[in-house]
Amino acid sequence: MSGVIVLNASYEQLHVVSIQHAIRMLVREVAVVEEAHDGASIGPFPLPRVLRLVRYVVTKWRYATGRLQYTRAGVLKRDKYRCAYCGRTGATTMDHVVPRSRGGRGEWLNAVAAHSACNEKKGSRTPDEAGMPLLWQPWIPSRAELAL
Repeated sequence: MSGVIVLNASYEQLHVVSIQHAIRMLVREVAVVEEAHDGASIGPFPLPRVLRLVRYVVTKWRYATGRLQYTRAGVLKRDKYRCAYCGRTGATTMDHVVPRSRGGRGEWLNAVAAHSACNEKKGSRTPDEAGMPLLWQPWIPSRAELAL
């Protein structure tokens, strides 16, 4: 069994939680069971598939149109932890394409995920100067891309 779908009081889907989290929500009486697994229960509660919150939760943040905050974690997630220089997965550092020491800015369009070794090899040079061309150009991700 995977997670439990959580609906807002207005029946719009919010997110998915673990069974343990769902039971805690039922115990705290912040949610009710909308749909359950047939015949299965945990203590006094039917084993939930879908929960509905008792009170409406405002979700303006889901529809925000402002730009996303640029962060190291966001860059790594956007690039799916793939190094922009060698293409292998498992990148753990972020590299500025145009180094900050050379006037590069800390922003989405100047940052890529990189392995430590590739990052050190490139150093304070541009990819062209280091002979390490980018495998893709950085972009500003959508909220949906970072939510995956």
